[in-house]
Amino acid sequence: MLVGAAVAAVPVLLIVLQIVASHNGFEGPLHSLWNDFAGTPKSVSVPWAGLALALVGVSWRRRFITLGVALGIDAVFAAVRVSHGGPLTIGNGAVIALTGLALVAWFGWEGRDRRNALHAAALGALLILATKVGDVWLHITVLAGPNVLDRYVLLADHALGEPSWVMGRVVEALGPVGYGVLHWVYIELPVAAMVVAAWQLRRVVPTGVWPSHYLVRTFLVLGLVGPVAYVLFPVVGPMFAFAADGHGLQLGNYWPHTIPPLDHAPAALPFDTVTPRNCMPSMHTAWATAVFLHSRRAADGSPAPRWLRWAGTFWLLATLTATLGFGYHYGADLLAGAVLCLTVESALRDPERGWDRVRIQLVAAGVALLAGMLLSYRFLAVWMSQHPFPAGVVLLGLFAGYVWACYATWFAGSSAATTASARPAVHAD
Repeated sequence: MLVGAAVAAVPVLLIVLQIVASHNGFEGPLHSLWNDFAGTPKSVSVPWAGLALALVGVSWRRRFITLGVALGIDAVFAAVRVSHGGPLTIGNGAVIALTGLALVAWFGWEGRDRRNALHAAALGALLILATKVGDVWLHITVLAGPNVLDRYVLLADHALGEPSWVMGRVVEALGPVGYGVLHWVYIELPVAAMVVAAWQLRRVVPTGVWPSHYLVRTFLVLGLVGPVAYVLFPVVGPMFAFAADGHGLQLGNYWPHTIPPLDHAPAALPFDTVTPRNCMPSMHTAWATAVFLHSRRAADGSPAPRWLRWAGTFWLLATLTATLGFGYHYGADLLAGAVLCLTVESALRDPERGWDRVRIQLVAAGVALLAGMLLSYRFLAVWMSQHPFPAGVVLLGLFAGYVWACYATWFAGSSAATTASARPAVHAD
């Protein structure tokens, strides 16, 4: 019943968001999805990441067939598009092949093959649809937050040493090559998630067993609950509020070379109707932290291969550098994003353990810490800027304490103990 309700809720949500988008003059999820099928896809990587995730549920033979169909369709669409003066891009083939795979499995296969294929196809489709919903939500944050709270976050960030200004100068010193690498890492986060998820689910086809917890679950829940804070705490980021990209509404061209004067009588800043209010919390930080956590171990508790652990670490560090160095976020946003990730992960990880006292305490502590951060950024920002050292010690100390508690609960056990607790954490589906 729950699965049926969730499946039924998806088209309802898409239709409602499309109505909102059409009424307010921006692209809705159904329009964007139609472009993926028959027009110009908005993203190249997301459709292919969704297809790659769907392919973990089928055999190698069927993977090659589906991949070949997707590539062929993409080549035809790209040729027709370019011949009519359109851009050279791809993505249609991946979406069409994913849909075809789901239909063939639904009507033509039986038993475990059918269940695995539909399960994986649903995950791939959800990854694509989540990006469509996220794009609309960014427009909604503009409608819901005409005034932004960047003045307050800047004051709070003084307790952290204005890391966005520091990293902005670091990225500038890296030159075009460093900037290009960081920019690619920043925009291709779904690809990193797909790689980790595909590795976690690599044994689904031969065994018919799905792990009880894997990265896609955390990714989707983060995307569901995190952006709610955007409308509660609208922030645009330093490159918009304190630099030249503010469309004339910025407080000055300060970032990244000059720290703005500290305003001890802050107020909400009226801003444009274009820039999303998507800073608090930093969802890129939350998602990159999830990629890092899930790149450490397999579902049975055994260590992940070294290449995956190094890749997860690199992606997290590069994402943090990009979020600050591009001026998209303040340091306060990153702390909030990391706490959000650890809270959601504590709610989802090791589900066979149930909601025991430790899990309840961890989730409650994470919710309380995140709420406390947002309230302090809003109502204690002046005090934090006037007393940066104690404020920074308290903020970072609470954050470090929560990180340690999560590590001690979920990761610090011996390999044998972890394997024993994780062994029943699978279900045949």
